[in-house]
Amino acid sequence: MKTKKTAALLQENHAVLKNHHVKALYLFGSVVRGDDKPESDVDILVEFLPEARVGLFGLARLQRRLSEILGRPVDITTPDALHKALKDRIIKEAVRAA
Repeated sequence: MKTKKTAALLQENHAVLKNHHVKALYLFGSVVRGDDKPESDVDILVEFLPEARVGLFGLARLQRRLSEILGRPVDITTPDALHKALKDRIIKEAVRAA
């Protein structure tokens, strides 16, 4: 799945993102590098609005909804949840999608 196509699908669903208090979504991983396969998941870095209180269940609901939108498994994370050893690489690779 191409980065532009993935970003377009996410942008078309702005209302869903708003309902989940999403400030921004960034793609990273195999979709951005162009080496994804049909069975690959889509890696998404989620930035929530500062006032949002999103717990584990809210994150799971967003993950499920994004997977439905994209028609592929989705792996989501937040900047605070990134492992320190991977954070710099992921931030450099990330492409804003919505």
